[in-house]
Parts: sequence; C-alpha cells; structure tokens
Amino acid sequence: MSIQSQINSVLAQLNTLIVGKNTQVLDCVTCLLAGGHLLLEDVPGVGKTTLAHGLAHTFGLQFSRVQFTADLMPSDLTGVSVYERSQEGFVFHPGPIFSQILLADEINRASPKSQSALLEAMEEQQVSAEGATRPLPQPFFVIATQNPREQLGTYPLPESQLDRFLMRVSLGYPDRQAERQLLSANGHRQHVQQLHAIMNAQEIQHIQQAVLQVHASDALLDYVLDLVEASRSGQWFVQGLSPRAAIALVRTAKARALILGRDHVSPEDVQDTIEQTIAHRLVPLAQSGRSAGAQVQAMVQATPLR
Repeated sequence: MSIQSQINSVLAQLNTLIVGKNTQVLDCVTCLLAGGHLLLEDVPGVGKTTLAHGLAHTFGLQFSRVQFTADLMPSDLTGVSVYERSQEGFVFHPGPIFSQILLADEINRASPKSQSALLEAMEEQQVSAEGATRPLPQPFFVIATQNPREQLGTYPLPESQLDRFLMRVSLGYPDRQAERQLLSANGHRQHVQQLHAIMNAQEIQHIQQAVLQVHASDALLDYVLDLVEASRSGQWFVQGLSPRAAIALVRTAKARALILGRDHVSPEDVQDTIEQTIAHRLVPLAQSGRSAGAQVQAMVQATPLR
C-alpha cells in the first residue's frame, strides 16, 4: 500500500469515530506524522480521549494511558525500583511512559512537579530514573488532553512544556447533524475497540522520513521567516517565536503537504497549520482584545506573500 493510500485510510477510519471533525482529525494526523507531540485542549466530553484512543489503535502502536490527578507522582509515570528477593537486589519496573503512545489525560490537573516529569521524555526521547538513563520505545508520542485553564482544579502548563507540543488542537462542539448521529448511536466510544491498525511503527517512521524529504523552497522559507519576525516585532505578541517554533512550523507544513499528496510545501500549507502550531506558544498583547489564535490569523493576514 502506498503512503498516500495508507494516510487516506487512516483519515477515513478516524472520521468514522470522530464525526464531523475532519479538519481537526487531519491536524492530529499531521502532528503525529511530523513526529511531534499533540495537545488536545477543550471542555470535557467532546471526544478528546476517544480521539486519542482512536489514533493509537489506528497507528498500531503500543499504548498506555495515565489519568493525571493532583496526587500523581513523577515515579507513577517513569517507574520505580523494587527490591526482589529472588534477584537479591533492586529491579526497575518501567512506568507507563515506556510506551509508543502515552495518553496523558487531563494533563493540567496534575501538579507542576508531575507535569515536568514529561519534559525530558518529550524532548530527549529518554527517561532518567533511579540513577540511570533509559531510552524510550520508538516512535514515541505524547497525546495530552487538557481542560480550559479557567476550570476548577487545573494548573496552567508552563511555557517550557507547552513549547514541547508540536501542535495544539481544539475539537469544539459537534454540529447538529453530527451530534444527532452520536445520540442515535449512544456515542462512539465503544467503537474504538473495533478499529484496526492501518500502520505499524516501521511504516510510521518511514513516513516521518518522507516528511523530511518534502521540498521547501527558499521563497517558502523566507515567508516563514517573515511570519517569525512579525511575531517578534512587538506589534502582535508579548514575546515572539523561538527558532524551535520556526522549525516546528516548517515541519507541520511539510507533513500537511505530504498528506495532500505533494512533494513540495506551499504557502497554503503554512497558513493551514500555523495557528495550531504556534498559538499555544504565544501570548497576545493585552490591548488587542483577541485570543492567541485570532491574533495569529490577524498577523498572517498582515504579512504579505513573497
């Protein structure tokens, strides 16, 4: 099966699970095929966890889920050494983070100390625990769900951790037709177990390498740099984008181009993915009165194409 056929099958299967959210599903697949971590942010009950389970089943990867709570300890993620008499010593028991997809459910309900336990894993693809550094399985993705910060019992993610997520996606409420379908089927959560694996780890890594080979012209890179410099101008945001964010923007645009069957990036690929890739890294100026996403779109509109 060709890369294009596989990707189309992935999207088709996920769209039967999350009804009426084709654009958001496309964003999530873009993020994972670009090799990045995904943050799903929205109010409870709109399908964030169901989508995360669906992605894991469809990509055919080893999966574990951790419900983040206020009393979660870092060792609950990374693992702990336990004395075993038969071994006459301590034996390390890996935690749930040693999986190919980790669903960090309601990540902002855990304390900052537990949130920070993910930082090294997300960036370095390894865990330091019990005096040793242990590599994580490959590929390794974190899919985190997050409730809006104004809800009770949440701890805002620090900027350093938000920056580790390649994309942030919000599902939003379904439209009337999609919600009617959910009501008639008593929800789609039970359908997750019926999904079949369309890819495996080797195929995903192959596609990730193909993403890197997608061509980005000098003019396209200049356009990205224009957007990055605009974010740093002080006209739109408190602080501008980092070089890491600029690299992320090119990666997501390349993944989107590959998904759409092209071997080169167009400005439309950048425009279609920019809000999901950079809005969570930016704080709009207070006087703008806009959300970060709306401010990103205003900045894009004000930045001419080359």
